[in-house]
Amino acid sequence: MCRYAMYGPYKDIFACFACRKVYKQTSRFELPKDEYEGIVHVCPQCQTPMHDMGHDFQAPKHTDIKQWKKVELLYRSGYSYHSCGCDGPGYRPSRLQDVPEFLKEQRRFKNKGEALLHRLLQS
Repeated sequence: MCRYAMYGPYKDIFACFACRKVYKQTSRFELPKDEYEGIVHVCPQCQTPMHDMGHDFQAPKHTDIKQWKKVELLYRSGYSYHSCGCDGPGYRPSRLQDVPEFLKEQRRFKNKGEALLHRLLQS
């Protein structure tokens, strides 16, 4: 059974990459949809918009800059830590140096033509 479906609503976890900090914010299930969509979660420290990381996100230590860079690179490439709670968000590389290979392996193309073009450009 999904742990997030059984208990909750859980607070949403947002990260500020500039400050390397994580804050829990009001869940999207605690407010009406139109009211929640109007909220911009900003970092209390630097006032920049924060990023919705998902319930399964565990922040690296504040001083671990390489891990924060890895998390930011994955997030900007479309990989966050959202899941229903059954199996988790899936594999994520544990080291910054493994991220380019991970992104290369996970790359999905919109159609066969785009995939063919990519293969031709790689040769």
